[in-house]
Amino acid sequence: MAMMPGSLAFDEFGRPFLILKDQEKQKRLTGNDAIKSHILAAKSVAQTLRSSLGPRGLDKMMISADGDVTITNDGATILKMMDVEHQIAKLMVELSQSQDNEIGDGTTGVVVLAGALLEQAEILLDKGIHPIRIADGFEMAAQRCMEYLESDLSMEFPIEEREMLIKAAETTLSSKIVSKCNRQMAEIAVDAVLSVADLKTRDVNFELIKVEGKTGGRIEDTLMVKGVIIDKDFSHSQMPKVLKDVKIAILTCPFEPPKPKTKHKLDVTSVEDYKELHKYEQEKFIEMVQKVKEAGATLAICQWGFDDEANHLLLHHNLPAVRWVGGPEIELIAIATGGRIVPRFEELTEAKLGKAGTVRELTFGTAKERMLVIEDCVNSKAVTILVRGGNKMIVEEVKRSLHDALCVVRNFIRDSRVVYGGGSTEIACSIKIQQEADKISSLEQYAFRGFAEALEAIPMALAENSGLAPIQNLTAVKAKQVQDKNTKLGMDCMGKGTFDMKEQNVLEPLHSKKQQIMLASQLVKMILKIDDVRSPVDKYGM
Repeated sequence: MAMMPGSLAFDEFGRPFLILKDQEKQKRLTGNDAIKSHILAAKSVAQTLRSSLGPRGLDKMMISADGDVTITNDGATILKMMDVEHQIAKLMVELSQSQDNEIGDGTTGVVVLAGALLEQAEILLDKGIHPIRIADGFEMAAQRCMEYLESDLSMEFPIEEREMLIKAAETTLSSKIVSKCNRQMAEIAVDAVLSVADLKTRDVNFELIKVEGKTGGRIEDTLMVKGVIIDKDFSHSQMPKVLKDVKIAILTCPFEPPKPKTKHKLDVTSVEDYKELHKYEQEKFIEMVQKVKEAGATLAICQWGFDDEANHLLLHHNLPAVRWVGGPEIELIAIATGGRIVPRFEELTEAKLGKAGTVRELTFGTAKERMLVIEDCVNSKAVTILVRGGNKMIVEEVKRSLHDALCVVRNFIRDSRVVYGGGSTEIACSIKIQQEADKISSLEQYAFRGFAEALEAIPMALAENSGLAPIQNLTAVKAKQVQDKNTKLGMDCMGKGTFDMKEQNVLEPLHSKKQQIMLASQLVKMILKIDDVRSPVDKYGM
């Protein structure tokens, strides 16, 4: 509810107070009316995302205030870019964001599930059930659901088998723009994570994976480099384009003569003074270059720029250099090459140099665009993925897709248990919760049945988005699951002729599924407990 219209006035002591206008016309929502208003807002957000769920889900075009266009079907990105006013709708945005931060995937599914739970809650409210009983019932059902996932539906996943990880990454990428080169992208994601993963401690350092984008070329031209790619080129066009067995000086000090740090000014009044100043500058430049050469460096990477004179001297002394390299890139180069960042020329020693097998320049198309590749580093764990695409929008969407795939592979390494996707897990949980509802003698059994109904919203949406008849397919798969006692049956979204998700290799991390159910039920419980909407003025009793 918006702030009530009013004006600010001051009493004789200078203390401000509000004079409210049209107070008698103001409305305040309370009780079930407030809860239904919240449910409506949350349902509208979920409905927006519903059509983006699954491998055949549709994309959304988001246009920002300054005209930037983003096309994506990633739930977290869509909600982040939506101009949401309603407070409950903002909670839905935060819900998808927390799923993205924790898991990296399943951001659309969690919002669709929360929307379906609220839809069921509305039906139960109309039956006269108190919102607290509904919320408690949903929480109990979510708890049973997670226990069932852990005990019966999950299976151990062999993370040592690269092929299985690739299949899991392919499941994530099947709904993205990169689905036409699914296998290649899945291999890149798996190889990148395995390069930086510590399988003993089950830890993955995402800091060592860098994703760079370059427009032009096809998505298939995307490549992974075991090293670092920086969007710079050698400072002089005549410097060699390929360097072998490189020793790198990583500098954060500028290649220029020291300047007076105070507010003094230097007046040059004669030709002799100017020549003397020029000679001093030349000596300082040569001294700097010599210090780098004496340390044994064969390449200088500098965070700051240097002028043409310094550039010429570097070329003259056969010292290739790169300038204007940003802070994060400098840090990544230091980690990858085992070098130290040097803030002063005086501190540069051979021990602080980074080492790399090859440094080469990549060129793209006819636009004279270049990038540097630093490969075969001492710390070979650092990897860079160079994403290519026809335009900026495609490159950004491929980056988002790869981020999801990287997160999923990381989740498998952290917790190697999996469940089957394609809506099979939700259908199995729905059947189980329905059975549990029959054993409950209290009012919560209605909430259990509502929860089971809500779980079916995911396979329904998958079938709908794939152009299948949703109700017929859902009832057929549900009946077959009960009849065959096979919990691996889900929606055949890709038209492969089988409902068995094991045959289709559709895998999802158990942790992701549990997180979705837990976050959705927690948010629904919070919304059902809000029965009064007050503006900032109302809380003072005005």
